[in-house]
Amino acid sequence: MTAILQTTIPYDPLNARKLPGVQPLAPEDWIQRDEAYSEQIAERERLLADRRDQVLKMLSSALPAATELLEMVLAAGETVEDGAVIRQDGRRVALDWQDPLGSLGRIAQQDFCILEKPTGSPEHILTGAVLCFPASWTLAEKYMQPLTAIHVPVDSYDAGIAARVQRLFDGVQPGRPLWRFNALWYEDPTLFQPRSQSAPRQHSGPDQALYLRSERQAILRLPRTRAVVFSIHTRVLARADVMRQWGQPASAGADLV
Repeated sequence: MTAILQTTIPYDPLNARKLPGVQPLAPEDWIQRDEAYSEQIAERERLLADRRDQVLKMLSSALPAATELLEMVLAAGETVEDGAVIRQDGRRVALDWQDPLGSLGRIAQQDFCILEKPTGSPEHILTGAVLCFPASWTLAEKYMQPLTAIHVPVDSYDAGIAARVQRLFDGVQPGRPLWRFNALWYEDPTLFQPRSQSAPRQHSGPDQALYLRSERQAILRLPRTRAVVFSIHTRVLARADVMRQWGQPASAGADLV
């Protein structure tokens, strides 16, 4: 399969931030498209057709939140005519309100995770997601899990970071989204890269990698259902393009995965 690559990235991915590394995000900027939109959308449609059980999961109780999320994405600039979205690539996609995450997977470049906090629970739980481009994790293992379990086996996600992230999810307000990014060096540019949390990971330096994979992650509160949405916009760039735009790596993510 031909690699789907971007050639530029709108932030410096080599300027690492300590976890959780969040900053305010303008509400109008939480949904983005870039030059790889058409190719990534085509890959998302293929994955939803061929691997739906691996890239989409949702509790029935999460339907109201997923419906509200679809409404917000449509309001963020999509062209809707007669119950269908006219995508940027010219394709017409019928909206299925009984399958809002499936519809989202076919019209938005981002992946979306829905996290809800049941009464009495100390943590938010992953109740639904359309995750076509997993970066070395598996939706089946994280579905219906709390935040701490979702972040296994991230070494730097200790008890202190876990508490800070939970406070962040508790505190994020409607209309005031947040964002952060990560950056890891990869040998393989494939977008769909699931990996079990028990699978061994390589730990090599960025000098050996051919590609940089970075996720722009947004966190926002849905005003009606109060669910928290974690969106993921994935960019994969050839090493030469990263160096051309941002110079030599000083503090980029060091893992080669």
